[in-house]
Amino acid sequence: VQLQASGGGLVQAGGSLRLSCAASGSIFVINTMGWYRQAPGKQRELVAAITSGGNTNYADSVKGRFTISRDNAKNTVYLQMNSLKPEDTAVYYCNADRMVVRGGNSYLEVWGQGTLVTVSS
Repeated sequence: VQLQASGGGLVQAGGSLRLSCAASGSIFVINTMGWYRQAPGKQRELVAAITSGGNTNYADSVKGRFTISRDNAKNTVYLQMNSLKPEDTAVYYCNADRMVVRGGNSYLEVWGQGTLVTVSS
């Protein structure tokens, strides 16, 4: 099983980007999916997360600007980022805390490759 993130890029301050992260494999269910980010010289931090039932939580720094959503049928999570600021510049990673595949095996803390978001001032 793996997660494949896409959608990063260069955008001016005030602009928008939409990140996507698709899970592949014979997936039966994914629990919580989330987006994390890591800026140069800083620790990785949670940006937003969404449970399989649709409950969400956000970092205070992105509340009101970012929206996380998921399509369970497609095993995909999205992050709509609006009103981007230079301080949002980071490598963004998607995460699934638990993925259960057909056959019953579980995979914990699955990470996608990062996608770089650069916001210019």
